[in-house]
Formats: sequence, C-alpha cells, structure tokens
Amino acid sequence: MAKTKQKKEEPIILITNDDSIHAPGIKALTEAVKDLGRVVVVAPDKPQSGMGHAITIGYPLRLQKVNFIEGVEAYTCNGTPVDCVKLAVDKVLHRKPDICLSGVNHGANHSINVIYSGTMSAAMEASIESIPSAGFSLLDYSVEADFSASKTIVRKIAIMMLSKKHNKHLLLNVNIPAIPESLIKGIKICRQAYAKYEEDFIERKDPTGKMYYWLTGEFVNFDKGKDTDVWALKNNYVSVVPVQFDLTNYAMKEQLEKWKL
Repeated sequence: MAKTKQKKEEPIILITNDDSIHAPGIKALTEAVKDLGRVVVVAPDKPQSGMGHAITIGYPLRLQKVNFIEGVEAYTCNGTPVDCVKLAVDKVLHRKPDICLSGVNHGANHSINVIYSGTMSAAMEASIESIPSAGFSLLDYSVEADFSASKTIVRKIAIMMLSKKHNKHLLLNVNIPAIPESLIKGIKICRQAYAKYEEDFIERKDPTGKMYYWLTGEFVNFDKGKDTDVWALKNNYVSVVPVQFDLTNYAMKEQLEKWKL
C-alpha cells in the first residue's frame, strides 16, 4: 500500500513592532510576507519607540482584535513591544511561531541604537523564547517613507529564515538605507559599529515657569572599520548584524579569571 504523503504544516509568522499597529512600516512588512504562512500581528496600540526591553508590571494588559489587512489576524496591545511578543505566544498563538519579524521601524536601529530599540527588543524577546527572529529598520523617520525596497529585503530574509533550520536563538538586526531599490548595492553581513549619540538636554520652562528638559543629540561614529553596519549603510548596502542576548564579555571574563580574588 502506498504511503499517504502528509501535508506540510503551514508556518506561523508572528509580526510586531514599536511604532504601533497604525504605522506604515508594519503594514509594509506584513504585505511582504502574508503569503508565506499564517501571519499573526500583535503590535502596540500606540508608539513605543525607545522602550528597549521594558515590560509592564503593575498595570493590566489588554488585547483587542482589530481589522488590519484582509486575511491577516491582528491584535493591538496596550503594553510594550516585549509585552506584545509574550502575549502573542502565550494567549494568541498558544505555541511558538516559526519565526518572528519586527518592524519595519521608522528610523535607524544600527550601532548603539540596538540597545534602546523597541523594535529589536521585541525580536530579542522572541529569540530568548527560542524563536528565530529579525528586526527591520528603514533609515527614514517620515510616515510617508517609501517601503518598497524594505518589502523586497524583508521577503528575501524571511524566506531564508523559513527555508532552513537555523539556530533557535537566531536574531538579526537588519537596517535598510533610505534610497530607491535600484541604488541598493546588496546585503552585507556586518558587525555593530562603535558609535553613539553625543547627547545634550535643552533646558526650557513650561507655561507655569517650571523647568523641563528636552533630549537632543548628534550621532557620532567612532568606528572607521569597513565591516560595520554604519559603513554598509553609508555606502548603500543593507546591513545585517547577528545579535545575541547573552551580554557576557567572554574576553574580559578570561582576563578576570586571572585575578587573585
């Protein structure tokens, strides 16, 4: 008797972001992959940029099913990007998705930005939960940004993530230059550049005369290497940096083990 060929189970793709479900970037990301599997969106109901890996403690979290894109199951959450991933896995999907995609963020998440980014923290939370993940960012803060090139990059990377068996903690930080797709030279696997913001706080008074402060700053690149995300983006490449949540400095650990403590 011939064996019946089992139908391959449709992959589940979890999508989230930090700019809220109303942002054009998450719509572009969803449209890029909606035919690759069962796509489920759980995203903040309001912008959560700069939240990093914050979670909500002491306040009730709420999920609300919403109309988003036809054929795509979508929810908003009143919590942080990390809350969205936790609730998606535990209460919406009731299982781990095959991959998690976060973004497309409006603005850069290269270099030191990865520390503060809600986009990347959502992807990192999924990685912690053994879900291969990627965060995508376009170097354009405008709500009218052109996401056509981003959709091509997202789809290409998502297909690679779904087509091969990867390390369960795979975590990619993908940044896309804000240029027409025809001008993008390719995709480079990079390391994170040593760059940071030289910050300043503008001091002002509110209408009642009370002092307040407004954070400003200039992004300064201290890293002249040609293998960094900052270099790649400046030279019209998409940068892909493999990231990890293990923050141990292993080289420093070896040095400290020689201390006579």
